[in-house]
Amino acid sequence: MSRSSRLCANTRVKMEVDTLHFHEMGLDDRLLKALADLGWSHPTLIQEKAIPLALEGKDLLARARTGSGKTAAYAVPLIQRILTSKQTVREQQIRALVLVPTKELGQQVQTMIRQLTAYCGRDVRVADISGKADLSAQKPILMEKPDIVVSTPSRVQAHINAQNLQLHSSLEMLVIDEADLLFSFGFEADLKSLLCHLPKIYQAFLMSATLNDDVQALKELVLHNPVTLKLEGSQLPDSSQLQQYSINCEEEDKFLLIYTLLKLGLVRGKTLIFVGEVNRCYRLKLFLEQFSIPACVLNSELPVHSRCHIISQFNQGFYNYIIATDEQGLENPAGSSTKTQEGGKKKKNFGKSGKGKDREYGVSRGIDFHNVSNVINFDFPTSVDSYIHRVGRTARANNPGTALSFISHTELPTFTEVENALTGDTECVLKPYEFKMEEIEGFRYRCRDAMRSVTKQAVKEARLKEIKQELLNSEKLKTYFEDNPRDLQLLRHDKDLHPAVIKPHMKNVPDYLIPETLKSLVNPLKQRRKKRFKASGVMLSSFKHKNFKGKNPLKSFRYTKKRGEKKAGKS
Repeated sequence: MSRSSRLCANTRVKMEVDTLHFHEMGLDDRLLKALADLGWSHPTLIQEKAIPLALEGKDLLARARTGSGKTAAYAVPLIQRILTSKQTVREQQIRALVLVPTKELGQQVQTMIRQLTAYCGRDVRVADISGKADLSAQKPILMEKPDIVVSTPSRVQAHINAQNLQLHSSLEMLVIDEADLLFSFGFEADLKSLLCHLPKIYQAFLMSATLNDDVQALKELVLHNPVTLKLEGSQLPDSSQLQQYSINCEEEDKFLLIYTLLKLGLVRGKTLIFVGEVNRCYRLKLFLEQFSIPACVLNSELPVHSRCHIISQFNQGFYNYIIATDEQGLENPAGSSTKTQEGGKKKKNFGKSGKGKDREYGVSRGIDFHNVSNVINFDFPTSVDSYIHRVGRTARANNPGTALSFISHTELPTFTEVENALTGDTECVLKPYEFKMEEIEGFRYRCRDAMRSVTKQAVKEARLKEIKQELLNSEKLKTYFEDNPRDLQLLRHDKDLHPAVIKPHMKNVPDYLIPETLKSLVNPLKQRRKKRFKASGVMLSSFKHKNFKGKNPLKSFRYTKKRGEKKAGKS
């Protein structure tokens, strides 16, 4: 064995020896049991480094890539400190505040803390108040003084102004999760105002996937002599875990390529497809429906409960494809309207589509989609951070993943910027996706046919259909519909005037259209024959189970000749 290889082997052994396990951190037995139930045998790197420091009472600024276990890295010490303090002080009070940029992330954090407190739920209570419920409806929850409150900064400030929440005397710990996003989501004023209502002494954690200028500004505001953890120099997993590809294609080719990849099964597993606008969400959804490819839409116009329900259904395997937006209007809500230099009139950046959007919406930011195999950037993101957060939805917790980006000529400058940033940060570089577009030219006429069916009116009606569904499912409108049944009846029977026409033949892929190079991977006709055989087999088996044998008129028919008929035959 060479000297260098011996050194590497010794280093690996030393790292294994130095690895700290959960049971060596001095954690409560109930917390250790919950960790075991979750199947966490070893802490991740961020958990191994952050938990002991947090338990010592130090302020932390931690940067670790998405999917590295940052939530548990602060949740475990929060719970442990509350359990320890309750051994001496039994008084119920709000001891910890977790600030998140989006409602979806708030619900996810609450779920994680509840899993960790499965065996100490009476001693450590958590409440998520980031939802859109009325302040008055959430007041009773806060009056019970849960140990941990999870919320967005604006929601906490609203409750403080309504005198539903008091933190200056009881708060011991403050966590800011996805800290790099709080200022960009327009929470700067809320956060600065909120800090005035906190006690002078408290422990604080800033958790982030990137350390940008906003995080540095937050560090000055919130932390006191912090320990900075810059773990995992790469903001994304390496190429052995995450494969990143790009392909140059213009607008029509994007639709042609996504149809081919999904219909021929070249992209397999649960997939997130990112687009730039809400309208494109519905346009792509209707386009895929032309070929019987089901997908669900996730965007800022849907109510928070619906968004969380869609994420839950996706995680449970009801859908394989989510089409999501990651809009710039949401990243900079403060800049959504700007004054022109000449007239001083306000000009909206995102026009009509900006109405009704939830600024506390985030799909690519911190949300834990389970078992995502692929991320497809149908529209390329507009910044490096946005790319990292999007692609970070896959290849989480040591699982493999693939990211594929469609690049039009207008998106090339941003693509170059992302490529340079990733090349400087990690070995993983976006590789060209080796796909010959000329081989799928036979599908182009089908693609154009489908795009003609997806009109602007059809997109508009698809969005209206979502709103109608939300009205029917609304808890707040239940009483109104009980008093006005006629309105409910009209809403239920209100049909689309110009729906996208789905042609039945588009569902199947003729064998002659499949390129020779792909026929070994895909053969839809054989699959269809197998399905037909199975379907007929089911019918035959049920036919036998019902004991219809002997009752079939073609088998049980018996004919006896009569004498009169014989005579007629002879004459």
